[in-house]
Amino acid sequence: MNRETISLLAHADHPIAAPLDDTSVRLLLERAVRGGDERLLDLGCGTAPWLLRALAAHPGVTGAGVDTSAEALELARAAAEQAGVGSRLRLHRRDAVGFTAAEPFDVVLSVGAGHAFGGLLPTLDAARALLAPGGRVLAGEAFWLREPSAAARELLGDCQDLAGTMAEVAAHGWIPVFGHISTRQELDDYEWCWTGSLAAWALDHPGEPGSAEALAASAGHRTQWLEGYRDSFGFVTLVLRRTDE
Repeated sequence: MNRETISLLAHADHPIAAPLDDTSVRLLLERAVRGGDERLLDLGCGTAPWLLRALAAHPGVTGAGVDTSAEALELARAAAEQAGVGSRLRLHRRDAVGFTAAEPFDVVLSVGAGHAFGGLLPTLDAARALLAPGGRVLAGEAFWLREPSAAARELLGDCQDLAGTMAEVAAHGWIPVFGHISTRQELDDYEWCWTGSLAAWALDHPGEPGSAEALAASAGHRTQWLEGYRDSFGFVTLVLRRTDE
């Protein structure tokens, strides 16, 4: 079972692939999509839940999603058709790094996909190249709530604390116009859904290839979370505008 399939199974019962609940997602989209006629781009869209919500809420919005997973994009396409927004959504199967478009976008999203670019600042660089004047970026990334253990650093890499993250964002030419720090409940709900959905699939499909691997992945992730990074990991989602405007 490859990582893409494990990720799809693990996120089956959570609103999006990040530690945010429905209310937080709605508020962030309200702050990012202000006019109701914007062109949206999601870099690393997965099954495109951000785009689907924005398209459903705003009949004048159009969206484009970029991802490498054919399975995720097919699920996104089917969900868009079922929601009646398929004609306003374009999906591109390719690496989000280096993606180009003929016209800029009013809102560029990349929440929890910073690993594809090498971190938050390279993600913002990619978004800047695709952003229309006056546009907004909606980006989410991990930060350290408190000093992490060596094991947590090894798992999650070199994050900053929140103040350091915001200082880097500002120095890189961005101004936050809204933000959300995931609550303890959002963080824990995300992890319980990730591990629980994967384990439930394995238990419901005991004879299928990959079942034992999925169950082991669930148990391993749960151990890493509870014994490694739970007490030090945080997540911030920002709505940003360019300083040079």
